[in-house]
Amino acid sequence: MDNIKLYEIDAKYINYLSAFAEHLFHNKQAGQSNERKYIGVILTVNGMEYFAPLSSFKPKHAHMQEALDFIKIKNYAVININNMFPVPAGLAEYVDISKERNQKYKSLLLAEYRAIKAMQEKIRKNAQLVYKHKVENGNSTALAKRCNDFLLLESACKQYKA
Repeated sequence: MDNIKLYEIDAKYINYLSAFAEHLFHNKQAGQSNERKYIGVILTVNGMEYFAPLSSFKPKHAHMQEALDFIKIKNYAVININNMFPVPAGLAEYVDISKERNQKYKSLLLAEYRAIKAMQEKIRKNAQLVYKHKVENGNSTALAKRCNDFLLLESACKQYKA
C-alpha cells in the first residue's frame, strides 16, 4: 500500500459539505482574517476516498487520551477521524511540502508528515473501525454521536457538482 500523503481540500467543496455536517467549518467565517486550510490525509473507506483533517495541537490535547477517533500526531497536530468526510475525485490537492516558502510552516509540515507516515496503518485501521461503528450504531453511542453522518455525506458527495 502506498504511503499516506498530505492533501488540501477545495474550499468550495467544504462550503457545500458544511451544510450536511455540523463538525465541518467554513474555511473563512465573517470577521476572520485568515482562511482555514483543510490539510489532512486521504483514506479509502467504504470504497470512497475520505479526507481526515488535521487540527493544530492545542494545550487541551496534551491532557486528552487518544481514542479510536482521536489520534495525536506527537505534539504537532491531531486527527479527528470522527470528522472525516468523503471527497469526490479531483478535489483533493496533494500538498508538496518542498514548495512551501514559510520555513517554520514547512518544518512543521515535514514533522507532521513523518509522524503520520510512521503511524499510517493505525490511522487507516481506526478510520475503518470508526466508519463501521457509526454505520452500525447510528447515534446510540457516545462515539457514534461525535461522528459525521458518513452515509449522508457520501450521498452529498456523489451529488456534488464542481
